[in-house]
Amino acid sequence: MTTSLKDLKVKLFTDGADKAQIVEMAKNAWIAGFTTNPSLLKKAGVRDYEAYARDLVAAVPDRHISFEVFSDDIPEMVAQARVITTWGPNVFVKLPVSTTRGEMLFDAIRSLSRDGVKINLTALFTADQVARGVDALGGGAAACVSVFAGRLADFGIDYAALVQDAVNRSRKTPNVEVIWASTREVYNVIEADRMGCQIITAPADVLKKLPALGSKTGAELSLDAVRAFREDALAAGLTLALPGARAAE
Repeated sequence: MTTSLKDLKVKLFTDGADKAQIVEMAKNAWIAGFTTNPSLLKKAGVRDYEAYARDLVAAVPDRHISFEVFSDDIPEMVAQARVITTWGPNVFVKLPVSTTRGEMLFDAIRSLSRDGVKINLTALFTADQVARGVDALGGGAAACVSVFAGRLADFGIDYAALVQDAVNRSRKTPNVEVIWASTREVYNVIEADRMGCQIITAPADVLKKLPALGSKTGAELSLDAVRAFREDALAAGLTLALPGARAAE
């Protein structure tokens, strides 16, 4: 079955922190939101977090934007969350499932969510984390749970059951949506859509390939590959002496 961009039901978020790229991606009506994290902020060279974030919210005021806390102390994480949520009505506060010492944030998440803070619970890798996270968020403000399917796949771990469990739980919890996170390839978008994920966040270079979905058959792609190999062989000037035959041109 061939899928095109217009067939997708999953909402498409861009994962990145470069303002110019975010503004450029926002020109596409099919981009529904944006996610950032401290690693992406570091890569983008962000120094003044609040100034950067408020500038970004002003540039893209009408779509979801996730900004993450960066403390490793739960009370301070809660305080940071309460500041970040004031940056705009479209802002979701990203909170990791635990501190670096393995202290779980479920109680803090429950309290913040009940106080109206929109949360993106991130770094979910286990069924227990998903179950407890969705339970903590249920009945509160609009929220997301980010399941790191791609990173699980990087280590040879089958993520399908975990993602499906998260989707099933979210369907019973109206204020919670599932984000397929750590996307590696275009086909992950198809997988997320077919599994019922409400959202997938992916790097811009992956999302930019989506308009081509469904535009070519396997046979056409095969010919494209063969032609590319032939063109590159000619461009490289490859030759091979063959006994009793003329060298390939």
